[in-house]
Amino acid sequence: MSEQEDGLSLIVIPDGGGKPRTLRLSRRSLLVLGSVGTVLCVVVVALAASWVPLARGASRADDLARQVRTLTAQQARMDRIAQRIARLEGRHRVYGVRMGVAESADSALWVPAARASAVGRETLPAGSTATEPTLWPLTVKGAVTRPHLGGAGGDHPGIDIAVASGSYVRASGGGVVLEAAEDPDYGLFVLIDHGNGMRSRYGHASYLVPDRNWRVQQGEIIALSGSTGPSTAPHLHFEIEKDGKTIDPLSTVVPP
Repeated sequence: MSEQEDGLSLIVIPDGGGKPRTLRLSRRSLLVLGSVGTVLCVVVVALAASWVPLARGASRADDLARQVRTLTAQQARMDRIAQRIARLEGRHRVYGVRMGVAESADSALWVPAARASAVGRETLPAGSTATEPTLWPLTVKGAVTRPHLGGAGGDHPGIDIAVASGSYVRASGGGVVLEAAEDPDYGLFVLIDHGNGMRSRYGHASYLVPDRNWRVQQGEIIALSGSTGPSTAPHLHFEIEKDGKTIDPLSTVVPP
């Protein structure tokens, strides 16, 4: 390769020993080639610089599309759930009308009143205004499998009543629901304040009807019996407190 004042000469020698060839480029040609190369480099750099945000935008668009599909699917599920709830509420109102149960802000859930028990007392005075916990807490007799052993230390603060899972649990007296939740010891439970220092607790339920701060009447259904929490078989744990101390429920409640 040789360089002159007015251009550039390239000598090409074939590998096979053929006749050398000379390629001469003028200075103008070199300037043109340099300009073209510079323009191409600038174009390539510009395209690369513009491609990066475009690629990021495409990736972001894909993420947004996936989020939209996810939200759309969730909204569809929520709509189906809302429709099921509306149907269930409609059925509840129909059953309430058929059973003669009036609408209220509280649960107001009842079962048909039982006839007089063997001791001559109504076992389910639906709508009673009595607040003292004197009513048997089940609509069936059940069997007391563990008595009250006092409330101190590891003693048993209430009584256990063996009953089939899903049996109706009712308020022993009217009052305000202090708690309707789950506890490590009681499982699903309801705690009712009856006033005058009296409280009653219903534990190991499978389903709770009222919420906290609901007002319930004596005999109103508040739960379904079960075996939640530390329980070996379906039963109802029932206890009564007087001025912060547990008392034997059978001292105020007469079994059917």
